[in-house]
Amino acid sequence: MNEALLEGAPAAGTAGEVVLRAAGIDKAFFGVQVLHGVSLEVRRGEVHGLVGENGAGKSTLMKVLAGVYQADAGSVEFAGQTVAFAHPLQSMTAGLVTVFQEFNLLPERTVAQNVYLGREPRRGGFIDTRAMTERTRALLDDLGVDFLDPAARVGALTVAEQQIVEIVKALSFDARVISMDEPTAALSEHEVELLYAIVRRLTARGVAVIYVSHRLKEIFDLCDRITILKDGALVSTDAAADLTQDELVRRMVGRPIQSYYPGPEEGTRVGDARVRLRGVGNDFVDGVHLEVRAGEILGLAGLQGSGRTEILEGIFGAHAFTRGEMELDGRRVHVASPRQAVRAGIALVTEDRKAQGLALGQSILDNALLVVRGVFAGRTRAARKRVPGILSSLEITSRGLEQEVQTLSGGNQQKVVLAKWLVTDPQLVLFDEPTRGIDVGAKVAVYTLMRRLAAEGKAVLMVSSELPEVIGMSDRIVVMRDGRVSAELPAGASELEVLAAATGAAGPGEAGTGAAAPDEGGTDERRGARP
Repeated sequence: MNEALLEGAPAAGTAGEVVLRAAGIDKAFFGVQVLHGVSLEVRRGEVHGLVGENGAGKSTLMKVLAGVYQADAGSVEFAGQTVAFAHPLQSMTAGLVTVFQEFNLLPERTVAQNVYLGREPRRGGFIDTRAMTERTRALLDDLGVDFLDPAARVGALTVAEQQIVEIVKALSFDARVISMDEPTAALSEHEVELLYAIVRRLTARGVAVIYVSHRLKEIFDLCDRITILKDGALVSTDAAADLTQDELVRRMVGRPIQSYYPGPEEGTRVGDARVRLRGVGNDFVDGVHLEVRAGEILGLAGLQGSGRTEILEGIFGAHAFTRGEMELDGRRVHVASPRQAVRAGIALVTEDRKAQGLALGQSILDNALLVVRGVFAGRTRAARKRVPGILSSLEITSRGLEQEVQTLSGGNQQKVVLAKWLVTDPQLVLFDEPTRGIDVGAKVAVYTLMRRLAAEGKAVLMVSSELPEVIGMSDRIVVMRDGRVSAELPAGASELEVLAAATGAAGPGEAGTGAAAPDEGGTDERRGARP
């Protein structure tokens, strides 16, 4: 390790020069080869996209560059010198900083204390709080962030604000390269725009950004060049302008995807309403009318806080409707709890699979039986026999039923969540952001499952923040705004039509069955819904 590299910030360099070069990186764990001779070049002032399915080796490569892992073979050059970081602190001090998806922050300390943790400025032997606050404020100003108080407690900040703290911490190390791992996975739409602006400010001042994301729109919006990994090997590196989304997907999964959003399966028949809501409401939504029929996928669109998730939670009894009527298969019901919903044949695939959908420390089998054991204990033995077949149909990649779920990729974890509900044979399946944080191949598997469920005569109600997903997968689209239905649109509606209804920009006659917004409006709060 070159100590001079760790002692101070390297010179600014020339725009477009290679600031980071990895060549022939190999890495194996317990005899399993994870990286096969991977090479990567990152230039000053560029956003370099790093994409691939879960298990492609993206995270391992990032951790090798950050000093979390040491490569078995190959070399890394940073700022023109060969380096071998033995610890993340070495890479950070040198100016190569990684912002991982799981933040490394102390919630009870302030923004400034987190930024300078372990490196606090001192005066007379004591921590100089004033200097630390002023330096943090200067870094925030440099990013154009005027709404974040250096004295604010980190635990009270939103996810987006905590991410800004991580970026500010990176800048405090005079970072020349900042790696971001799924930076928008938990952000709302307006927070994503804020991150875009910050990334562009960073590159404008010569900082290189390695951007890892499963959201292809972001990759094409932000990235100058894109490196694709598959099965631990380099597929290609190209200018983003030279790639189409179809070609990117083909290279990632190793095969052409003729239809990214599959249409209805042959033989699918749309029947009577499985669920019908008549003027339902609670503390967060009001006067909502909608129905989901057997054999169809209904997409629920709208801005963050419009009441989309609250509709699912109301149907599922996690936050029961207090007014209006709800019918299941033509019979009026009042679902007051998730347990009651499960008994009525309703399933809810929650947005946050780790916090609400899985017991991470337990096995695949135990997770697949979670709902059955909790609600239908007498059916556990029969359900256990069905689990292998269900897991096989979902094409889960694992070492066996006893493997802990926390060791699976995000896409395989989501398939385990689906398995635990399929075991209950639900007739109405509610999906809240079903493909958030999973790779392209896993997304297509989820879409295919949704179409299969519809072909079996089940009703599917899906909430998604990704408009292409809503439009591509929905047989009808209901748009929410301020806790009410603002429009109902047919399959194939344009993004402009959906956004117009979601923002209130729809012209006369375009509104659907919704009425004026209630005083209480929507909410961003999320509640636990697992029985």
